[in-house]
Amino acid sequence: MILAKFILFLPLIAAVIVGLNTSRLHYRLAQIITTSATMIAAILSIITFKNVAIDGDVYNIIIADWINSGTFVASWSLQIDSLTATMLVVVTGVSSLVHLYSIGYMAEDEHKQRFMCYLSLFTFFMLVLVTGNNFIQMFVGWEGVGLCSYLLIGFWFKKPSANAASIKAFVVNRVGDFGFILGIASVFVLFGSVEYGGVFPAVAGKADVYWSLLGYRVHALTLTCILLFIGACGKSAQIGLHTWLPDAMEGPTPVSALIHAATMVTAGIYMIARSSIIYVLAPVAMDIVAIVGMLTAVWAALIALTQTDIKKVLAYSTVSQLGYMFVAAGLGAYWVALFHLAAHAFFKSVLIE
Repeated sequence: MILAKFILFLPLIAAVIVGLNTSRLHYRLAQIITTSATMIAAILSIITFKNVAIDGDVYNIIIADWINSGTFVASWSLQIDSLTATMLVVVTGVSSLVHLYSIGYMAEDEHKQRFMCYLSLFTFFMLVLVTGNNFIQMFVGWEGVGLCSYLLIGFWFKKPSANAASIKAFVVNRVGDFGFILGIASVFVLFGSVEYGGVFPAVAGKADVYWSLLGYRVHALTLTCILLFIGACGKSAQIGLHTWLPDAMEGPTPVSALIHAATMVTAGIYMIARSSIIYVLAPVAMDIVAIVGMLTAVWAALIALTQTDIKKVLAYSTVSQLGYMFVAAGLGAYWVALFHLAAHAFFKSVLIE
């Protein structure tokens, strides 16, 4: 499906054009290129949503062979189903509005071209994350948004507080990403594949598999789900790994809207929803997801009540709402979590801006 390729690569092309011509390209043209690209991607995402979610079409587009080492195979592919189509609308919709808002907000900044380049690159990596048909491609997008968040939060690098906040976001996310890496490794060891088409149909046959770990007998699916959930806790700022998100408000306001609403913090919810077939057969892991989400929702809401800075209130509100999404996912109501994700993305981005 040609639309999917355009949706994925338009933000990247815009970021490359602006990034390679930062010293020569007029700032107004840079803003037009990046904003137009994301808006076109948003329109194409709505068309794709209609084709997939309403008409029932599902697409799996192989762009190129990527990794082929022994039994480890991962292609660079696009899987466009109803879950992906929903995320495409959310990501491109909010990102296009953030790009548009940034034209006025960053009008007086001398590095506005670089800022627009970072925004488009951020959008591209988020699209890589949600369109991939394997865990490795998801991880590329996962790390890409982490890198771009570091660049965007610390965009005003002359402010010590912005530098500290960007480093905190980078380091805390690496803690969660370590669990995600181990989770992907567990998926490969258990199923012999990292592609969704090779993993999900085989889940039922692995329901009774146990591993010996440090002298203990461990349910393989439960361990895999817990490791994946640790990665989700880092990206989606759950209790214990939530400290980076309030400090992310040190970046420009459009960055806060993009990170807090539609992209980085929703990655963990998307990953669990995508892996829901595995989680359904690991009830202990689902209980952990629900309990951590509940604790996060209550704890972050209580902290928000004590804040006097409106940006901190909004930040802890985001953490609390993410907790509600994890509660829904942990209870098996993945559609409820996704509905909350989409609704929160639009109202919170508008609220911050």
